[in-house]
Amino acid sequence: MGADLNPGAEFRHTTVLLDEAVEGVLARPDGIYVDGTFGRGGHSRALLARLAPEGRLIGIDRDPEAVAAAAAVTDPRFAIVHGGFADMAEQLAAIGVHRVDGVLLDLGVSSPQIDNPERGFSFRFDGPLDMRMDTTRGESAADFLARADEHEIAQVIRDYGEERFAGQIAKALVARREAGAPLARTDELRELVARAVKTREPGQDPATRTFQALRIHVNRELEQLEQGLNAALRLLAPGGRLSVISFHSLEDRRVKQFIAAHSKAEFDRRAPFAPPPALALKSLGRVMPSAAEVKANPRARSAVLRIAERTDAPLKA
Repeated sequence: MGADLNPGAEFRHTTVLLDEAVEGVLARPDGIYVDGTFGRGGHSRALLARLAPEGRLIGIDRDPEAVAAAAAVTDPRFAIVHGGFADMAEQLAAIGVHRVDGVLLDLGVSSPQIDNPERGFSFRFDGPLDMRMDTTRGESAADFLARADEHEIAQVIRDYGEERFAGQIAKALVARREAGAPLARTDELRELVARAVKTREPGQDPATRTFQALRIHVNRELEQLEQGLNAALRLLAPGGRLSVISFHSLEDRRVKQFIAAHSKAEFDRRAPFAPPPALALKSLGRVMPSAAEVKANPRARSAVLRIAERTDAPLKA
């Protein structure tokens, strides 16, 4: 059963760092903006409330349910695109937009995706082992585990889940598959990981890191993020803003490194007195959720917002 898309739906989403992200990205009220992760429209609605009548907002989302939910936004300044933000340059060009004044990205998985058992993102509910953000294409988590070898599975769980028991988990997964019982349900994966992982941090389910790793791999989240950041940089007009919310260290590290690479000059020992090169971005800092927000919405506790502004320097080739 899919998520109810009406207001007051069963699967609710509380937008994290709402005001901070919107204020951070809003360079000029009459500009053109991209909400690259529409979700259930929390950031988009807040942006529209602050935009001038001549402003414009394009929402993007890979999830067909999110795109369907966008039909509830009837503001003529708004348009929705089904796709990933990694391809935003091509998507915007198709509707005649080649420059924008701000790009907002709220990374990771949304509450409606987590809370709907049919999507397979969470070990808290039993459901199909899917995990795809775009259910119309690509390989599900169950498909990946049914065909990948032990080394590949271990590498995914180690690299994307930072799981020190990745080898034991991969071995158990392949052994079960070879015994003729490949995984198809989230409960099956959770139980297998619980048997393979001998110790875990207090308060954390043993399956947490494995579920995160498979979700990141299935959706190519880190590759999509790097492509999306580069696309945003190419699209931003001078003075335009980039506002990115991350929820785990793998994402935040890439956002931090990307902004630093375009906002900090490297010291050249061969020419110590040369003028610093022109840089494409200016970092505007990092914002963390308040204690009150974390108390009201525990999913906000790991969120990090980073904001940068496009300069008028030309991009490097």
